[in-house]
Amino acid sequence: MYPENTVFNNVMAKKKLCVIINPVSGTASKNRIPELIEKILDPTLFESKILYTEYAGHAFQLTKEALDNKTNYIIAAGGDGTVNQIAQTMVHSDAALGIIPLGSGNGLARDLGIPMDVKKAIETIAKEHIMTIDYCKANEYFFFCTCGLGFDAKVSNRFSKEKKRGSISYVKSAISEYINFIPDSYEIVLDNETIIQEEAFLVTCANASQYGNNAFIAPNANIRDGMIDVVIMAPIHPIEVGNVAIQLFTKQINNNSKCTRYRTQKAIIKRNKPGPMHIDGEPVHAGKDISIQTIPSGLHVITPEKGSEMLPIQSQIEDVQLFFREILHRIDILK
Repeated sequence: MYPENTVFNNVMAKKKLCVIINPVSGTASKNRIPELIEKILDPTLFESKILYTEYAGHAFQLTKEALDNKTNYIIAAGGDGTVNQIAQTMVHSDAALGIIPLGSGNGLARDLGIPMDVKKAIETIAKEHIMTIDYCKANEYFFFCTCGLGFDAKVSNRFSKEKKRGSISYVKSAISEYINFIPDSYEIVLDNETIIQEEAFLVTCANASQYGNNAFIAPNANIRDGMIDVVIMAPIHPIEVGNVAIQLFTKQINNNSKCTRYRTQKAIIKRNKPGPMHIDGEPVHAGKDISIQTIPSGLHVITPEKGSEMLPIQSQIEDVQLFFREILHRIDILK
């Protein structure tokens, strides 16, 4: 296993590196990745292989084959779904995950401070700085950032059916779901036997601090502390949506009176009926009862030595204000 915060040096033997590219993820072009890999990664230090996924779930197989081949670094070039598939196949292995973020949210990459620029992301990989992070499970599903029930799960489910990916499609999905959304009732049992019973707009279990796109649902969550932050948001009125959205993008959601937060190693979430759940932004169908647990120090990841990439706050606020105005416009039309 790699020691914490390791920076490999040039005296080590050539390392095997496999890049798994999802050609249909997100909206960014993948054409330059092979050229940049060849240009940035020193061939005297790395033995590189580039593979492409050809169908849904293919990343699982390609990752397993790379592990069987004793690959040192497996690089996920795609969105959160691709990263999740590759990462969950790698847990408790000696290999380290690298990320070239190409999706619409890029939650894990952003939380770890990995650059959104492809060239800079590959330069980060070349520096070989490795840390070990936690992962979580919701029933049989693995997640590394967040899983959620309620509004965000229904948005993810609708968004997955859109022909076009990207922020515009996501906003449209969110607006459509919000207009007709009915909150659910939940019973949540924490590991200290605390029982919470609430009607909620959403329930999010956060291993990392954000959903993606620098929307911070759990600003104090730490992906290395062995804990899950459970965030419960009470039903919100349309006039409150803009403020909630701004708080999400400025790490201020903890100041919202509609949000309550709990920190736990495991939880049982009970709801009235089965329905959608999102796993790192990808929708799945789940039953009435969902068991959540965190597994500490289960995955090695290549990260920058320090720092994180965030959009300027003013830019984020402008995007949120646009989203809010569109919601109010749509609601007004339907009156």
